[in-house]
Amino acid sequence: MNGPLDGGRGDDDDARDEVRGAPRIPGPRAAADDLAARDLTVPPPQEDARSAPPAETGQRGESGPSGERTEERLSHSVLKSLLGAWALSACSPEETAALEEHLGECAPCADEALRLRDAVGLLHTDRDLDLDPLLRFRVLENCLGRRPARIPVPAWANPYDAETARLDALLRDIGETEWHAPVRLKWFDGESAASRRTTVAGVIGHLMTVDGLVAGALGLDDPLGRTPAGGPTERTEAFWGADEPATRAVHEPWRDQSHTLIRTVSFAGRGVAELSVSYGDFALPLRDSLLDRAFECWIHADDIADAVDYPYDPPSGSHLNRMIDLAARMLPAALAGRRRAGLAGPARHLVAAGAPGRSLHLEVEGAGGGNWYIALDSPAAVGSPDHAVAQVALDGVEFCRLVAGHVPPEEAAAGQDGDREAIRDVLFAAASLSRL
Repeated sequence: MNGPLDGGRGDDDDARDEVRGAPRIPGPRAAADDLAARDLTVPPPQEDARSAPPAETGQRGESGPSGERTEERLSHSVLKSLLGAWALSACSPEETAALEEHLGECAPCADEALRLRDAVGLLHTDRDLDLDPLLRFRVLENCLGRRPARIPVPAWANPYDAETARLDALLRDIGETEWHAPVRLKWFDGESAASRRTTVAGVIGHLMTVDGLVAGALGLDDPLGRTPAGGPTERTEAFWGADEPATRAVHEPWRDQSHTLIRTVSFAGRGVAELSVSYGDFALPLRDSLLDRAFECWIHADDIADAVDYPYDPPSGSHLNRMIDLAARMLPAALAGRRRAGLAGPARHLVAAGAPGRSLHLEVEGAGGGNWYIALDSPAAVGSPDHAVAQVALDGVEFCRLVAGHVPPEEAAAGQDGDREAIRDVLFAAASLSRL
């Protein structure tokens, strides 16, 4: 038996030859320090280096007739050790070529390479880490689709549920000082733009006190602890006029109240949808009142988002469509009110209640869009495409901003055609739907 002591070649000699034939990984790299730290070039004894012909190991290059060395071939163990550096794109071109050739032949190394490359991908993400404000709504919608709730939220209350949830997510994401950020609320007072300065906390107090009108109609507690006379403006002024200014402490009472409203209408049954909710100088059925509250929640959430530099998207298309529909249904009465106040042109062709009359075609584009025909001469008339004398085209979000008093009526319409007086009267009537 031959061994290293009697001049023969043993297993240890073969191992040293293999290590001696592997090229050293060039240069230190930050991404592959753990690979370069290992000494891959253990120097063999001088006599072994003289006695080990390169041709026996297949690891070292040999000189050709021209004296040039042929390409060296790396061993499996060395190539495997380069996988981490390869995943980080830290290998030399020669190493990369040798390793990728090896990956086509070695399934275990190929699997490991894929895992490392996927892991490296997580280190270089540039995705936005802000949660989508609609995420909660979509998760709940998916869950309820798989397992419907025993007591579902009425479909007409879904927009209010979604918008209060989105605003709640925004409020939970802002800092303590941002609750005192200035917010300017805007509306149209019938003839010109109006505004009022408050804070983020003041806006939430405003939403809570106006939601209190719905709570009172359902027999729930009034958030003001009393029932002041008047509508939304008077109630808001009463809240803002309190001794203590609004702080972030208003968040939980507002959210608790919105939860209570949703829970109450869900358990109340079908008849509750037509319950009248008084706003002082007008009233709405509960189904429309909660839609109105969803609209105002979105508009004021957008005001807050602007104040604290927070990204905020419009409602989903289906909810936006219902908000636009409510505004379109309220326009004939608003137009009649402006006519009584001398702010709109006179009626030109009165018809019997329920009969089709002179109309304006309101074409709303984009998400939530559609076509509505607005009766021009009487709120009791029915809008009809056969009696349309004018057409106005607007984007859906732009129309909602007009209704909220955030866009001047003169600047709102993207497209106009037909009776100019009718167009002006309808645009101003839409803006007059806004209020504090």
